[in-house]
Amino acid sequence: MTTALHDMTVAELAAALKAKQFSAVECAQHFLARAQADHSGSFLALNPEATLTQARASDGRIAAGKAGPLEGVPLGHKDIFVTKDFPTTAGSKMLEGYRSPFDATLVSRLAGAGMLTLGKLNCDEFAMGSGNENSAYGPVKNPWDAARVPGGSSGGSAAAIAARLVPAATGTDTGGSIRQPASFCGITGIKPTYGRASRYGMIAYASSLDQGGPMARTAEDCALLLSAMCGPDPDRDSTSLDLPAEDFTACLGADLKGLRIGIAQEFFGEGLAPDVRSAVDAALAELTKLGAVLVPISLPRTELSIPVYYIIAPAEASSNLSRYDGVKFGHRAKDYTDLESMYKKSRAEGFGSEVKRRIMTGTYVLSHGYYDAYYLQAQKIRRMIAQDFQQAFKQCDVIAGPVAPKVAWRLGENANDPVADYLADIFTLPASLAGLPGMSVPAGFGAHGMPVGLQLIGNYFAEARLLNVAHRLQQATDFHLRKPEGGQ
Repeated sequence: MTTALHDMTVAELAAALKAKQFSAVECAQHFLARAQADHSGSFLALNPEATLTQARASDGRIAAGKAGPLEGVPLGHKDIFVTKDFPTTAGSKMLEGYRSPFDATLVSRLAGAGMLTLGKLNCDEFAMGSGNENSAYGPVKNPWDAARVPGGSSGGSAAAIAARLVPAATGTDTGGSIRQPASFCGITGIKPTYGRASRYGMIAYASSLDQGGPMARTAEDCALLLSAMCGPDPDRDSTSLDLPAEDFTACLGADLKGLRIGIAQEFFGEGLAPDVRSAVDAALAELTKLGAVLVPISLPRTELSIPVYYIIAPAEASSNLSRYDGVKFGHRAKDYTDLESMYKKSRAEGFGSEVKRRIMTGTYVLSHGYYDAYYLQAQKIRRMIAQDFQQAFKQCDVIAGPVAPKVAWRLGENANDPVADYLADIFTLPASLAGLPGMSVPAGFGAHGMPVGLQLIGNYFAEARLLNVAHRLQQATDFHLRKPEGGQ
């Protein structure tokens, strides 16, 4: 075999496993060895025994002719999805050593398609961050430059895929946490429409925004994973949409002739680094060569998405994280005098500084006298941001632009300036607030040889269209095939 296992895509691995070119056990052992040798901080937990048990069961199904569509292909799960066979920490000391009695719906659906869980991947604590520097278990290093962030909060997922430690991974996107690390690490990632994929078993940050999705090297791989992930889950997630599962690979390769791509002036103004702009412009030029037409549009409230998001998300976080009080589960302080001091000390010790900052911000905006002034106003503007998108989609089929204003920054660069991290989300937040599907596709390289992603945003339920645009771009370019020096 000429192609190393770790250089094969999910689609290639699935086909080779079905053809019995190698066994699921051999495949799992290969990736386990790579994960065990990892120095990027991507993996938080491995359980080789559990992974190999799953691999042996896969080999049995392949031999019996009962293989699932992704039988025997390994993947990693962001440590925000609960798993029976691996600890789940959400990147926090608060949940150190926690073992869930059940698997998250996304975990069990991917297992149902035949996939093997290789391990749990590092993330910003409770998915709060843009650089994966807020994890209680140390930052993740970007495989393209170990001195830089991989993006957040799904940084471990993106870095592990880029470094060829795993062919695919789950991520979550509350305000850009799939798209931004995918961009910074030169891989593909998609956040589906809010409610497309069940949130059951996904540790909550902001419930009206959180959405799980796939990350992989190619749009085709993301389509395969998303097909397995989606579908209603009415008994366990009241926000899951009553839409049947869909085959997102069915439209891949469709002609782009006449496709109207909206270019929002607000995404290309002051603050966008010239190197990012030139990579995005070059990717758009490729799409026009394929028959797409660029249409100028406006999303006038883009700038308001940052204050709106950083009111709504912390408000929901302060409510969701109130359950971690040291009583039933989670970290409990050792020396306390009464119940109140146990609450205070447990939360002070268990949560990191960024999580505390957001809990306090959220509690403040929900408090008496401020609820109307902040939270209610933010919800009104959120609705207006969603309406801006609906106006735009009357003129175009998809919206394209940068994922982030600049390439990955250096580790520690924003340590004393959390607002600098928040500002990095300017282009991803609007789609999250509107509940729209959005994705990042590799579009070239910028300053310091770091990857740049092209963001594609679709109307509700337009995931198949986005994936096709990304797939056609990947057929015309090779950015998704390039790998960092350390990814040999």
